[in-house]
Amino acid sequence: MKKGATIDSLEITGISSEGKGVGRTNGQVVFVKETVPGDVVRAKVIGKKKKFLEAYAEEILTKSNERSEPFCEHFGLCGGCKWQHMSYEAQLKYKLGHVEDNLSKLSGLELPAMNPIVGSDQTSFYRNKLEFTFSNFRWLTKEEIDSGEEHVRTGLGFHIPKQYNKIINVNKCHLQADPSNEIRLKVKDFADAHGLPFYDVKKQVGLLRNLIIRTTTTGDLMVILQVFYRDQELIDLLMNFLKKEFPQITSLMYVVNEKGNDSFSDLDVELFAGNDHIMEQMGDLKFKIGPKSFYQTNSEQAHELYKVAAAFAGLNGSELVYDLYTGTGTIANFVARSAKKVIGIEYVEEAIADAKVNSEINGITNTDFYAGDMKDLLGNEFISKHGKPDVIITDPPRAGMHPRVTQLLADLKADRIVYVSCNPATQARDLEVLGKVYDVVKIQPVDMFPQTQHVENVVLLVLKG
Repeated sequence: MKKGATIDSLEITGISSEGKGVGRTNGQVVFVKETVPGDVVRAKVIGKKKKFLEAYAEEILTKSNERSEPFCEHFGLCGGCKWQHMSYEAQLKYKLGHVEDNLSKLSGLELPAMNPIVGSDQTSFYRNKLEFTFSNFRWLTKEEIDSGEEHVRTGLGFHIPKQYNKIINVNKCHLQADPSNEIRLKVKDFADAHGLPFYDVKKQVGLLRNLIIRTTTTGDLMVILQVFYRDQELIDLLMNFLKKEFPQITSLMYVVNEKGNDSFSDLDVELFAGNDHIMEQMGDLKFKIGPKSFYQTNSEQAHELYKVAAAFAGLNGSELVYDLYTGTGTIANFVARSAKKVIGIEYVEEAIADAKVNSEINGITNTDFYAGDMKDLLGNEFISKHGKPDVIITDPPRAGMHPRVTQLLADLKADRIVYVSCNPATQARDLEVLGKVYDVVKIQPVDMFPQTQHVENVVLLVLKG
């Protein structure tokens, strides 16, 4: 079937790990975005690969009973919240199915029955961090183009998927609670009214690059403005506007970034007003979050995730625990009071500094943290110095653990491993190696990101024999 062809009546029978509906025509797989299993659609082919076709739905002929009306005006254009068109109950069902499929098919292990997925009480406005991008040449919708009218081309919002230079101007985002939307809208209006130059990513000109808003359950609020060059008069103009208009901001900061990318982990963040950090609360623990600190972006559900990890660890106070990929030490500090000692390892030195502070402000004295590349730092010398762990908790990035790290854990033979993952596919790959010396005894998916296809999964491995 050629690109541009129409499939008159395509039944959607499944959902892919990327979140697209899956159908078949003449034995060939077709991926159709924004469809739900049970839909019957007229599909237009927009891409042809060796093993599958890509399409979009020109018309939904029969609606699935799992379909839901999208609540955001930007749905289908913005890259976030891609499952708004699916009921939350269906989202949880398919996320559970993805975990089952990945672990059973890719690990090759005999697995126990999975626990029901832990759903999120909040299915919108659940994120504590968003990053909005300025553009002097925003994306125009089809309706705007067809109107023939002149439109303001400045924008402040999100990237169009797979388009590094295309920004959709966001009117209302349903991911972060107030005052996030109000801050973004007023910053945009103020910048337009005062002629502040928006960034042009292709030409690399313009002052305003992006705006980061971080919130906490304690009510703290951090706003970081990133600019391309130092024009202190204009920076101060916008900063003073934010300070006056939003007195609830507890940390107001800016970054001058002359690089070609938006990453500022290697740059100075300058404090304009308030504190240089915000504080988050999880149970009876407090966590200090700086402008470069990582913290799970769904605070409430992160607590549920860590409770699962702690329960799987089964600590009684006598264990030496290694917390791998510890980040700012959230899991390490969360379980420390139930362990004899916790050693956290993380690549990012600034995160390790935060982890130490988080132990200190919570009065936790039985943690040690070390910075270094996991595959190089965690070896026989490190273990000889600090002791063989009884329990290992590992929470690697989406790519999973480096093969050398996975093999080391298999060789180390701690009593238990708690593997927290945001990518069941790479988790399954690592479990195939660990499964030679460990039994998988518990599996618990946790939904951290409603309205998306993403899912966290926690696995407990117990040493064989």
